[in-house]
Amino acid sequence: MTNITVSLPDELAQQAQSAGLLRPEAIAALLREAVRKRQVDQLFTTMDKLAELKPALTEEEIDAEIAAARADRARRR
Repeated sequence: MTNITVSLPDELAQQAQSAGLLRPEAIAALLREAVRKRQVDQLFTTMDKLAELKPALTEEEIDAEIAAARADRARRR
């Protein structure tokens, strides 16, 4: 287990203490949620970047490739 030291403004520390948020299990839950949120945010950022990319092939070109592969397979039978 890792121990960490955190410096907080006095008022925030008192509020967090009163709310039970300074207990190790509460801090662990807050950090897990923050990590999960950051991962989701990064996923959506990556998805946005991918959506901006132009496809290598148009739909028509993809359909033509599929048709050619099917024709080739049919010829081999």
